[in-house]
Amino acid sequence: MSESPVLLNKHEVERLLTYDDLIPRLESVMGKFSKRDSSEIIQPVRSVVPIQQHNGFLGVMPAYLAAEGILCTKMVTFYQRAEGSSLPSIQATVLLFHPEHGNVTAIMDGEAITAKRTAAVSAISAKLFKPALSEVLCILGSGQQARSHYDVFTKLFKFKEVRVWSRRKEMAQRFVNDLQDPVTVCSSVKEAVIGADVIVTATGASQPILFGEWVKPGAHIAAVGACRPDWRELDDVLMREAVVYVDSREGATAESGDIILSGAEVFAELGEVINGSFPAQREKTTVFKSLGMGIQDAVSAKLVLEKWNSEH
Repeated sequence: MSESPVLLNKHEVERLLTYDDLIPRLESVMGKFSKRDSSEIIQPVRSVVPIQQHNGFLGVMPAYLAAEGILCTKMVTFYQRAEGSSLPSIQATVLLFHPEHGNVTAIMDGEAITAKRTAAVSAISAKLFKPALSEVLCILGSGQQARSHYDVFTKLFKFKEVRVWSRRKEMAQRFVNDLQDPVTVCSSVKEAVIGADVIVTATGASQPILFGEWVKPGAHIAAVGACRPDWRELDDVLMREAVVYVDSREGATAESGDIILSGAEVFAELGEVINGSFPAQREKTTVFKSLGMGIQDAVSAKLVLEKWNSEH
């Protein structure tokens, strides 16, 4: 009880949190969540505090996984920054608690956890929904989420071509310059997505940037931006014509402007497909709308702490 919490910075979290270990744990916990057994998993919808004078929000994401003995919360700030700002749009810290005693056991960087677990869940969606023959990957955005998605998608899948677009072309070019393999920088969203089999939207957009008329029939879209009820990345045509999957129905209907404002119907949660209770309609155009979940942060943080403890 008297021991100080373990403090882990971004570098340590990135080193310890590997996709090979993380993805199976995320598949397992999302399947459990979708069974809605409240004695095993408790995860309220994210609480959000507006910071209006600074164009930002504070989100609090607690979760308790009884069977795994994980009690965790993430505190995350997200801001709409002015163009050209050097400040990050998202910053986060994750706390792990001892479920029985209530003391904090670890405090760790939440940005690395957020980036990796979000990309890992998107990759799970792609594994389930992407066309059987997927040759072109398109990433919209050039920030930390774009990079984590590039890393895991190119690790798990083989694409013949990767394209990237960013609102600021110099940021897209900087993104590409850091990569080993060739990636095409596109000057418009339309140019980037035409003919793409898998599309990742990881932008700070508050109005639609991706339009259904540009999307190849049967493509899969992993949409991870626009986490407020009045923000959008995808237009009505795409949302209404695609088969829409989400991480949490409650989260999506409370927080996703893409779903709320389009009136799109949610077909299933990712966990319901993992459990086999709903089909993966791979032959159709599919959208996985990701908002992030406290349980994803919780299992990620527990994995990081386990690995750190094994080294010490």
